[in-house]
Amino acid sequence: MKVYFFFISLFVLSALNLAQSNDTKIGIDYGSLKMNPQGALYDYSDPQSVNIKVAVWGNVRFPGRYIVPEYTNAKDLLSFAGGPTENALLEDLRIYRTKDDSTQEFIALNYNDLLWSKNPQKVSVAPQIKAGDVLLAPGEPRWYTREYLSISLSIVSTLISLSILILNIVRK
Repeated sequence: MKVYFFFISLFVLSALNLAQSNDTKIGIDYGSLKMNPQGALYDYSDPQSVNIKVAVWGNVRFPGRYIVPEYTNAKDLLSFAGGPTENALLEDLRIYRTKDDSTQEFIALNYNDLLWSKNPQKVSVAPQIKAGDVLLAPGEPRWYTREYLSISLSIVSTLISLSILILNIVRK
């Protein structure tokens, strides 16, 4: 009985250790970022030009509000935000723009063409960013072998624990 208990406890401890994964995150690790007191406000302004405020949300390295020159395009803004994370869907980048009549406009971008196209001359030009725009980089967490192994070990350890419990109840 002590041997069973030892192996089960060893199995449960290893499953719990593997279950503590930090690979799937949305946004940024706030422990490694030194944020200013106002929150995530980044200033890339040019004193020689007109500057605008825009926002970058989603799966980029540094999401937040940005003060950028008015000649900034979507590629520049994505670069200012530290680039997309590994979870970002580059074929589904979006710019949300509020027009003067308070209607919203949606601009879809596909940067997979820019990265993987065999003929880069045919890639479309990045749209100009305007004041109040929101660049959204959607994404989904990717699962690696560690996550699958963690879930599998958790399920197996639960089933083993339940079967041992049932066997102990039946024997008594």
